[in-house]
Amino acid sequence: MASGEQAPNARPSFLREMRLELFVHDMKDPVSVIETGVRTLLERRESCGSLSEKQEKILKRVLRNAQKTRQMLVTMLEIGRSEAGCLQCHRFSPVRLVFDALIDSLESHCPLVFDQVQGAQNELDRQRVLQSNGIDWQVQEGLEDMEMERDPRQFTEVVSNLFKNALQYRKERLGVMLKGDRQKWILEVCDDGPGISAEDHDAVFERYMRLPSAAQTIRDGHGVGLAGARIMARGMGGDIQVVSSGGSGTTFRFYLPL
Repeated sequence: MASGEQAPNARPSFLREMRLELFVHDMKDPVSVIETGVRTLLERRESCGSLSEKQEKILKRVLRNAQKTRQMLVTMLEIGRSEAGCLQCHRFSPVRLVFDALIDSLESHCPLVFDQVQGAQNELDRQRVLQSNGIDWQVQEGLEDMEMERDPRQFTEVVSNLFKNALQYRKERLGVMLKGDRQKWILEVCDDGPGISAEDHDAVFERYMRLPSAAQTIRDGHGVGLAGARIMARGMGGDIQVVSSGGSGTTFRFYLPL
């Protein structure tokens, strides 16, 4: 092939990717309209009218699914941004962002627990609520005041996907451990779900891959979350590892160099 000549399928592939990104971007607006409309009905009853208990329950379910849809669209756009190498780095507290991502994940996957956490009076009460619902939150001593400089949106996307995956597959327990040293920052997310056999450790990060163990859960996934999380983690110079064997739960380890 002559110098500067494009491969035959290069441009069609590029156009397909652009069309997908434009579609995802344009979908955010109607989803946001649905979310705003449902919020208005739930939160402004003095002007929109009262709701029966059944109507409120249905609207809350619609709201949660609209939020999940919006978040999936955001994730897809963030994956594209990571693959293009477009990072916007700022200093932030990783412990704070991880905790916030955990609470946000509870809103869509465990709404009753989320409501309890929202009703807690302070940080200690929130952690007690989490503990009573099988969520163990641990931070290595000295890590609370640590800051790092990375892309906070990409960071939050990675962490959120790990939490949502663990909440989807756990039976009763979810463990969260933040630790590190001078060279590396580490987040471990552990569940007590069906586990992942050793031969599937790489496959779990492939796009659109659904493992046999997924059939044991109520929720349907799309095989995008973990694949996108690893792309974004590597885009920030880190990675995600999986530690598991079939039937004994799973630990995902997200690390970033310091």
